[in-house]
Amino acid sequence: MCRLFGLSSAPHRTHATFWLLDAPDSLSRQSRRDPDGTGLGYFSADGTPRTDKAPLAAYRDQAFAREAREVESTTFVAHVRFASTGSLDTRNTHPFEQDGRLFAHNGVVEGLDELDDHLGEDRSLVRGDTDSERVFALITREIRRHDGDIGAGLRQAVGWIAANLPVFALNLILTTPDELWALRYPDTHELYVLDRPAGGEHGNRHLDHSGSHGRLRVHSAKLTGQHAVVVASERMDDSPRWSPLEPGELLTVGRDLRVSRQIVLPDPPAHRLTLDDLHPEAAASQRAA
Repeated sequence: MCRLFGLSSAPHRTHATFWLLDAPDSLSRQSRRDPDGTGLGYFSADGTPRTDKAPLAAYRDQAFAREAREVESTTFVAHVRFASTGSLDTRNTHPFEQDGRLFAHNGVVEGLDELDDHLGEDRSLVRGDTDSERVFALITREIRRHDGDIGAGLRQAVGWIAANLPVFALNLILTTPDELWALRYPDTHELYVLDRPAGGEHGNRHLDHSGSHGRLRVHSAKLTGQHAVVVASERMDDSPRWSPLEPGELLTVGRDLRVSRQIVLPDPPAHRLTLDDLHPEAAASQRAA
């Protein structure tokens, strides 16, 4: 399945190195199919969103993803994609940018014709073919309608989706230059948060996270001396501080790294999908590695 990673050290900028497709060993390679895309999103010093991403067909051009990316930002979002909808194309590769915000999603939302109708003229925000970018467009539209209140816009958008569209999973991360939001919905896929003190558990360690399934590795010497909050699809080290988000829980990481958590979707989707309901490509993309 797709893998999500988000990090905030706001208001401080952090140097970090990302390997978006860390080379697996031979046994791991035999047990996992190759990703369909990798992407990293971050913000320049003036708050301009940046993305570094590429679609990756199996066994082709994967040196792109294994090369280290050294970037600096207050917030980061990274994504390893296994395609469920949309062709292997840069425009379908996460993260997406709208209104100066960055977004990545893990899951499947169907009923895209109905979603397009609901978006109306705001369908113009969507440049690719994915359900994920359409979900982001609805969130962006609702944030605008709520006068820039990101939390209110998110709750309105995901509430409408949960009530009206067939949903398999809707895990997401949204970032601005100084804030981060994450949602787990419903209980299909896990999503974890780590409120990491400066230096980690021992107070003197850099950050060096490596996912066992998503082939994503992140290193930051700067976080030896800085507080950070991390969100990921899996626990990426042995820290006991990792905490799972509850189904329907919205996590907010503020400008001062203060974390708040709220159940915004207490009920399962009105039209909940199972793996058996998905077409084979989508089902394959959502199975755990």
